[in-house]
Amino acid sequence: MSAQITLKWKKDSTFETELNGHPIIIDTSIENGGNDEGPRPKALMLVALAGCTGMDVAPLFRKMRVHFESLSIDVTAETSDGIPMVYTGFHVTYHVVANPADSAKIVKAVRLSQEKYCGVTLMMKKIAPVTWDIILNGTPLNVDSTEK
Repeated sequence: MSAQITLKWKKDSTFETELNGHPIIIDTSIENGGNDEGPRPKALMLVALAGCTGMDVAPLFRKMRVHFESLSIDVTAETSDGIPMVYTGFHVTYHVVANPADSAKIVKAVRLSQEKYCGVTLMMKKIAPVTWDIILNGTPLNVDSTEK
């Protein structure tokens, strides 16, 4: 199995592709010679990381019968100072509103995504450390996000 995309230059630093029938435009800021018509490519890596783990965790919650009101995922990345500026570490924070009695199931679902199911996380771990934490109903859970 393989994956492939075609990215087409539109103008200046603006490019467009189509993924699963959806157009995506990437660009850079006006200050950097672009038109600010779309997100930056590196930022899309963070979206991919959050999206991949989210698409694991929400179905796992349902399978484990975790009744949750909301789930949001923050991803922060540390960057190097030099050129090229690369990501040197990632941190994923899961914000969950759910019954506190389900906290063990919530941790299990997140751990399964981070360590087994999320292909984007597993790829990112090859370039930099990925850590995570969970905020349940506004309170941090005590979890160890180091790999087991």
